[in-house]
Amino acid sequence: MKKFIALTTLILMTACADAQTPSPSMDDVSIKQNGPTDTAIFAGGCFWCIESDFEKLPGVIEAVSGYTGGRTDNPSYKSVSYNNTGHYEAIEVTYDPSKVSYDELLEYFWVHIDPTDPNGQFCDKGESYRTAIFVRPDQIEQARASKQNIIATKPFKADIVTPVLPAAKFYVAETYHQDYYKKNPAHYNRYRKGCQRDRTVQRLWGKR
Repeated sequence: MKKFIALTTLILMTACADAQTPSPSMDDVSIKQNGPTDTAIFAGGCFWCIESDFEKLPGVIEAVSGYTGGRTDNPSYKSVSYNNTGHYEAIEVTYDPSKVSYDELLEYFWVHIDPTDPNGQFCDKGESYRTAIFVRPDQIEQARASKQNIIATKPFKADIVTPVLPAAKFYVAETYHQDYYKKNPAHYNRYRKGCQRDRTVQRLWGKR
């Protein structure tokens, strides 16, 4: 059970009340993965927020919210939030490598999270809000090198606890959660501000 601050509880419980659409797996969703595009998976706390951040990055075609890294099949938001499934809220980023590289995605990811928190992100605490980089075999070396670079150059003393993990099956979240920041901007902005996500990121990494 998460220990949300009052604002987070109100927003997330309200948001999920109508989220009844089952979670399809990636096998059921058509996303470009061949030709000039590639994919990357990141867990950065609330998937509404990290999806919003990555879709602002030039070269990113789409970021899809979902669940990964856990022990159960076909997870739902309710099961991931309130049960011990082991799943992370995450995004799968589809991008154009001719416009943005995987290394650049990694750099962008680090400075949009708090990689020092092992228990969640910002006001959201619990296993589903932990951070991680999920990698295919061909991405391991780059991801590990990126983490070592961040450890060497970070502008703060706290340890980096975000792990690099083998990619697991990615389950697409309920339709309600996709592009939430676009469909419900007022609600989303209140949540993000109340969670102090941007303030904490700026404190850690400086103004960017």
